[in-house]
Amino acid sequence: METIKNYLEAMFAGMPNTAEVRKAKAELLQMMEDKYNELIANGQNENTAVGTVISEFGNLDELADDLNLTKEVEETRTKESEVPRRFVSMDEVKAFLDNRQKKALFLAIGVFLCIVSVACPILFGEKYDAGAILLMFLCIALGVGSIIFSSFIDSAWKFLRKELCSVDMATAGYVKERQRSFESVRALCVSVGVILCIICWVPNIFYNKVATLAPALMFVLIGFGVFLFVYSGKVHRGFSILLQVNDINTISGTYVYQNPRPVKYKSTAAQTIVEIYWPAVTCIYLILSFLTFSWGTTWIIWVVAGVLHKAVVIACTDEGV
Repeated sequence: METIKNYLEAMFAGMPNTAEVRKAKAELLQMMEDKYNELIANGQNENTAVGTVISEFGNLDELADDLNLTKEVEETRTKESEVPRRFVSMDEVKAFLDNRQKKALFLAIGVFLCIVSVACPILFGEKYDAGAILLMFLCIALGVGSIIFSSFIDSAWKFLRKELCSVDMATAGYVKERQRSFESVRALCVSVGVILCIICWVPNIFYNKVATLAPALMFVLIGFGVFLFVYSGKVHRGFSILLQVNDINTISGTYVYQNPRPVKYKSTAAQTIVEIYWPAVTCIYLILSFLTFSWGTTWIIWVVAGVLHKAVVIACTDEGV
C-alpha cells in the first residue's frame, strides 16, 4: 500500500496546491485503496494488486475529467514542458549533504587560522620577530588555502541554486530528519561560540602579568567561537537549500517547506541584511572591545542584538506586512 501512496504523490507532485486538487487527490487515494483491498480479498498477492491498481488509476491525464481537474492538468503539463525542473535523487541529496559538511569544516578551519594568525607575533614577536611574522603569514596562507579549497568541494552542486529542481516526498523526509538531528549540534555550537566570544577577555584577568599570553589566548578563544559559528551555519544552510527546491505553489511544495508560508524577503538587500546580521554583530563586538578594551561591558552588545534581531527580521521580510 505504501507503494501506491508514493506513486500517487509522484502523480500529483507538480499539480497546484489548491483545495480542489487536494480533494481530488484524497478521492483518488480512496479509490485506489478500495481497489487494492478488493484485489487482496480476492486472493491476489500484494505485488500483483499494486500493479493492477497503478495500471488502472495511474494515469492522471486519463482521470482528469472524472476528477474535475482537466484545467489543472493541462496547465501543469504546459508549465512542466516550458519550465522543466531537474529531479534530485536521494543519492544525490546524501552526497550533497556529506560534501556540505566537508565544505563547512574546511571553511571554518580557514577562518580560524586567519583569526589566530595574529597570535603568532603577539606570542613570539619580542624574541623571534622574523620567525613570528613568517608563522603568521603561514597561518594566513593555510587559512586562505582552506577557504579557497572549500569553495571547490561542492562546486558540482551549484545547480541547486541556479536551476529549478525538485525532490520527492521520501527525500524531503530524509533531509528534514537529518536537519532535526543536527539542530541540537547547531544549538550547542552557537551557544558555545557566543560564550567564547563573550569570555575571550578573561585571560587578561588571570595572565595580566604575562603581556603576550593573555591577548594571544583571547584571539584563540575568538577563533574557536567563530569556527563554531561558521561550521554550524554552513551545514544548516545546506539543509535550507534542499528544503527550498520544490515549488511552494504545488503539492510537492508541502514536502519541503515546514511552514505553510516560507520566508519572503522584501528585496535582495533585505535578505543580505538578515544573513549577515549575526556576523556583523560579532565584528562590531570585537571592534568596540579592541578599541575600548572594555571587555567586561561590551558583552551587552549581544543582549541588544538579540532584542533588535526580531525587529530586523520583521522589517526585512513579509512578516512585517
